[in-house]
This record gives sequence, C-alpha cells and structure tokens, in this order.
Amino acid sequence: MGKYLIRRLLEAIPLLILISILMFLLIHLLPGGPEAALYNPNLDEQGRAALRASLGLDDPLPVQYLKWIGSALHGQFGFSFATNQPVSDVIMSHFPPTLELFASALVLALIVSIFLGIISAVRQRSITDYAITTISYFGISMPIFLLGLFLQDILGTSLHWLPTSGMSTPGYLFDPFNAFLDHFLHLLMPMLVLAITFTAKWSRYLRSSMIEVTRQDYMRTGRAKGVAPVPLLLRHALRNAVIPLITIVAIDFGSVAGGATITEGVFAWPGMGSLFIVSLEKRDFPILLATLMLGAVFVVLFNIIADILYAVMDPRIRYA
Repeated sequence: MGKYLIRRLLEAIPLLILISILMFLLIHLLPGGPEAALYNPNLDEQGRAALRASLGLDDPLPVQYLKWIGSALHGQFGFSFATNQPVSDVIMSHFPPTLELFASALVLALIVSIFLGIISAVRQRSITDYAITTISYFGISMPIFLLGLFLQDILGTSLHWLPTSGMSTPGYLFDPFNAFLDHFLHLLMPMLVLAITFTAKWSRYLRSSMIEVTRQDYMRTGRAKGVAPVPLLLRHALRNAVIPLITIVAIDFGSVAGGATITEGVFAWPGMGSLFIVSLEKRDFPILLATLMLGAVFVVLFNIIADILYAVMDPRIRYA
C-alpha cells in the first residue's frame, strides 16, 4: 500500500502541473486578459506600464507562469485585484464555511442514502421501492436553485421555521449556546438542499449495487447457513455494495474547494462558491486561478483517498 500511495502521488504531480498550465493559459486567453481587470481611465500610459511592471504582467507568459507556480508552491497566490488582500487569506476566510456545509451535507446524505438504498434493494419492485425511486428521480431532476427557493418560501417565508440566508442573525448578541443554535438554524436549509441532491444520486447507485451483491453465491450460502438477514446485509452485502459508491462520494466531495456555487448563491452563504462568482464578476484573476487549482488538488486527493477506502472495505483488493 505504501509503494502504491507513493506512486499515485508521484503520478499526480505531472497531472497537476499540466492542469496549472492549462488554467493559467485559459485565464490569459480571456478577453482582455488580467490587464483588463486593472484598467483605470485615470491612469496615463506611464501609470499603466508601472502597474503592469509591479504585477509582473509585462514579463513573457512563460516567465509569468514560472513566477506564479513558484509562489503557489509556497502557498502564495499573489494579491486580489479587487481588495489587494493576499489571495491565500481571502481563500482561508471562505473555505471553512464551505467545508462546514459540505461535510454536514455529506454525513446526512450518506446516512439517508445507505438507508434508502438498502430498503429499496431489499424491497425491489414493491410499493416502497417505487416510492423511493420516484422521490429520488424528483431530487435528481429538480434544479438545485429551484429546490432552494422552494425551501426558502415554505420553511422560511411561509412557516417562519428557519432563516432564509446568511450564517447568523445580524444585530443580535447571543450567549455561546444561542449563537451556536442560531448558526445551526442558518446552516440547516442549505445543508438540506445539498443533502437532498446527494441522496437522490447516491441512493440509486447503492440500490443497483446492493441488488447485484445480494444475488451473489456467497449471499445464498450465508442464507443457507442460517445467517440472520440484518447481519448478512450489513456485514457482507453492504460492505461490498458500497465500493462503487465510494468513487461517486469522493468525486462529489472533491468539489468542496469549488464550493456549492448555486446553493451558496441562493442562501448567501459566504463560501468558496460565492467567492468564485464574485471574483468572476470582478475579473479577479488571482483568486479565480487559485480557486481552480485548489479544486483540482482536492479532486486528485479524494480520488487517492477513494482508492485507499477500496482496500479498507474489501480485503481482497491489494495494491502493489
């Protein structure tokens, strides 16, 4: 396993370098390039030249890339065009809310997906299975922004059960417990939207995998030996059926660095998705480039984690 991990990490290095080159080129190929975001009609030509020189934009493109990647390897992605803050500081202020949202939604979605997937597979072609399938297809086909607006209208505006946006209630001073409760209530609605979206997909994958596993010879042997249905499903069927699901979960959670753009926009959640949209509108290229690269790193990382979990869930899998 150790040699395999080292090999995968070494293979990821050229992949990430190639991605960084493509991202860097795409940013510079956008209309106007990074210089368009810095245009100031009050500056004369000398002022613009000095500004380009201070940001290194007058260097040849390969030199700009080498300077940028060298700084990025040390955790320095330059300065925001919009606020002049270090990009790393801006990202670190927006990443925790996105991580909190994704992690809570993932845990909830995993629990519900496993439960619905098992029930749907065990009760195949029953009314329960058809009902779960209908709800899942509804969740898959429902646009996430529309689902968010529906929840805001029903749970927030009509019933007044939950706040509709933000991370906390402005203008109020709470003790620690009430502050935590207020934050949790603000988190609940966007978390439900993401969890419903994840659950709709994941439960379908698990149902299909569970049906295939329950038809295997070792399952029939277990039933013939008198193994109770629940331990047979949980210890043998689920452990093998969950392996294909690991890949899907890893890919979905790997997008945490990019944030849940639509969900965060609907609920004004100040995460990476909202940061990406604002940076795109302002043509804040240093933040866009850093966000895209961070997303690529997380996708590669979580795919490696998924490979490790394969071996944990199925001892027959061995990596040389």
